[in-house]
Amino acid sequence: MNEVEQLGLDGADGLTIRPYRPTDRDDVANVCLRTGASGRDATGVYSDDTLIPDVTALPYLEFAPDLAFVVDDGEHVLGYVIGVADTAAFTEWSKRVWVPGFAERHPGPGAPTGHAPSITEELLIWVGLHPEATRIPELADYPAHLHINILPCLQGRGFGRQLVDTFRKALAGRGVPALYLGVDSSNTDALKFYARLGFHELPSSTPEHPLLGIATTS
Repeated sequence: MNEVEQLGLDGADGLTIRPYRPTDRDDVANVCLRTGASGRDATGVYSDDTLIPDVTALPYLEFAPDLAFVVDDGEHVLGYVIGVADTAAFTEWSKRVWVPGFAERHPGPGAPTGHAPSITEELLIWVGLHPEATRIPELADYPAHLHINILPCLQGRGFGRQLVDTFRKALAGRGVPALYLGVDSSNTDALKFYARLGFHELPSSTPEHPLLGIATTS
């Protein structure tokens, strides 16, 4: 039985959900960039197109590749879910292993691009340099967190729900009770999507910085 059959998510239209492979790394970075502006293409929004993947995708692939799952059309990755089972451990690893290289690649904001994203380049770099920002007050009850991104051509077709369910099942198999995620407050479509999946606001959530949580089992 191959990895796709094990997940039980082989699609008749040639699209499959399967575990991440190291050869998917560039595709994941590309999907991250092309959905990095509140779900829209962020190419050229920041002075360096590698910045968004370096903050929100690539460290997760380094730390927990076994918790990464992708939608594959046979040639490229079109969507993914990534995350960690233990946010506290990820934070410590990031400070020790990821941040030094990140700081060299992104020493500060570059030249203005003419765009005005809701998350400024300065703030995005700060987040990359301070992984402890992921340690929310509810971490004891929601120790895991995830990021999910899907290209527009797949949105509305059920792949987002399948990816989240796959990630939750993987966490439940490890005995992790619940997970959380943060959402860009300007991404109203994402907020509606998570509500449909059963995510709820956490006590530390604010209108400016929504934090949502969900149990790994129904």
